[in-house]
Amino acid sequence: VVHAVGPVWQGGDAGEDALLRSAYDKSFRLALAHEAHSIALPNISTGAYKFPKPQAALIALDAAREALQDERLLRVVFVCFDRENFDIYRGLLNR
Repeated sequence: VVHAVGPVWQGGDAGEDALLRSAYDKSFRLALAHEAHSIALPNISTGAYKFPKPQAALIALDAAREALQDERLLRVVFVCFDRENFDIYRGLLNR
């Protein structure tokens, strides 16, 4: 399990998307550096930090798809701590 600190949502004009993407990218790099074949991550910044959940999910899934291009990484698990995040991820993955 890897967890990273993500950005606090400030309205979207403070580079939050790039900061969140960086948190996921660094987590994937860390997992690969430790020769992990799978990684579990929470929905970073979507709780107390108020990042919009649909936007955060798109960023997370894009980062995961890119990370999975590395053949060493076989599995990415997103741990959704609320039903809203779960439904968003399920909907995006079913498209």
